[in-house]
Amino acid sequence: MSGTAPRLEASLPADSWPKGRSPLAHLLHALNQPLTGLQCALELAAASPRPSAYSVGTLREALELTARMRTLVEATRELVTLQDEESEKNDLFPLDALLRETVEDLRPVAETRGIDMAVSVDTGLMVQADRGHVNALTFRLLESVLSLALEESPLRLTGRREGDRATFLVSWIPAAPAEHSPFSRPELGLLISHAAWEREGGEWASTQEESSRTCTLRLSLAAAAARRQNAVSEI
Repeated sequence: MSGTAPRLEASLPADSWPKGRSPLAHLLHALNQPLTGLQCALELAAASPRPSAYSVGTLREALELTARMRTLVEATRELVTLQDEESEKNDLFPLDALLRETVEDLRPVAETRGIDMAVSVDTGLMVQADRGHVNALTFRLLESVLSLALEESPLRLTGRREGDRATFLVSWIPAAPAEHSPFSRPELGLLISHAAWEREGGEWASTQEESSRTCTLRLSLAAAAARRQNAVSEI
């Protein structure tokens, strides 16, 4: 080992995982890299006597790897909890109102970073899902985006009706890649939000343009969800 911590590389967006692999398996795979690096660093520290400066550097590297592992373990635990929770999906509520409430809750955070949050959401976007889960994942999504967005930049959230689905988009200008990207804490927040949204029966898409990034989330409107539930019950 050269004494340099291994980098976590990924060709996919931070909120995605390889096809055929679950988000939990994706995180466990990522955890293997700093774990291997930590083992190597500790083996070097315990090896034959070396100059003290070298040993201190090796131990600092071990501490950094441990911090990275802790972040990944916390995200893994959150995903496991998400999978174990039961989603009743029996709440009827306006998604547009929930989005506006979440934005207002996070507006003070945006103001501290000089981020201008603008909201344009159609009214009457009634959905049927677990409101508590949707509220938590929406908060986590926007909180993560605020951490990843460039300071003094705009953040746009739009919501509209598209046929039998409610669609809302979150668009922002990314700051420079976070340390340990794509497995930094806010990027893991996006990944967990993605997994949670799909667990609620929604669809998630992420696009990267030249200077901006957009997450598009879709969820069936209440009437469409009820029709599907009735069709399944009749089979």
